[in-house]
Amino acid sequence: MAFAAFATAEAQPQAPRKRSAIALVLLAPGIAYLVLFFLTPLVSLLLTSLQVQSEFGDIGEFDYAFNWQNYVDVVSSYWPHILRSFGYALVATVLALVISYPIAYFIGVKARSKPLLQGILLVLVIAPFFISFLLRTLAWKQVLSDESFIITSLKALSLMAPDAHFTGTPFAVIFGLTYNFIPFMTLPLYTTLERLDLRYLEAGGDLYASPATVFRKVTVPLSMPGIVAGTLLTFIPAAGDYVNASRDFLGGPGTQMMGNVIEANFLVLLNYPAAAALSIILMAAILILVGIYVKRSGTEDLL
Repeated sequence: MAFAAFATAEAQPQAPRKRSAIALVLLAPGIAYLVLFFLTPLVSLLLTSLQVQSEFGDIGEFDYAFNWQNYVDVVSSYWPHILRSFGYALVATVLALVISYPIAYFIGVKARSKPLLQGILLVLVIAPFFISFLLRTLAWKQVLSDESFIITSLKALSLMAPDAHFTGTPFAVIFGLTYNFIPFMTLPLYTTLERLDLRYLEAGGDLYASPATVFRKVTVPLSMPGIVAGTLLTFIPAAGDYVNASRDFLGGPGTQMMGNVIEANFLVLLNYPAAAALSIILMAAILILVGIYVKRSGTEDLL
């Protein structure tokens, strides 16, 4: 009896250790993937951002150092682009939310009893993904060019000045950002609203609340996870976008965002430390803003 109890006590600690070893083996491929394709490039980017110009090297040759002055230099040189990037992304995110919420509400709530219609509308929402991001933006450049039917008609109706342009303006860049990222906003909203329990809405009406009050007090709070997810999926890529603001697409010299500056420093100016420092600043700023937003919205479980 005593020997059996001793053997059982000795065997008990081995089971948790065995399960931990199995869990570690199962997690190893994912951990290796994250280290190889996320942590390693991030460390390389950080080290590049601290490099200094090689004393006897050619243009584009740098030596490893700890030159934190690179961050001060890029902020002082490109602070308008930093503010512009987050300003454009914020406006585009708000516009995408205003446009996408009614669409998602109709598909997820009103069309819930009509699966065929619901499926067709969902296909229409994701249809832009079937075409390249670059081709869609380039198409809008042609549609909104000075020679297009839309712009010439607006000028003929005196709704635009004869010498006015739409492309190359902040309005065109924000329009492009909003259009390209609307599906990223609509789909999370639809996912949340499609699971919305309609009995809550009926209960609000039974308590003599107006439709506007029910929407404000019931629908919006219950759909907050979708709102937060949609705004994050829209704001983060929009802040780092460099296609819409490019002079080759919808932007102009006065609409350059951080993505355009990073691209120019990497590929044209060959100033790798400046480009890497700007990339680190962009990532850090987005992480801080996202953390504050999620904390204030009360949806920390999404992180």
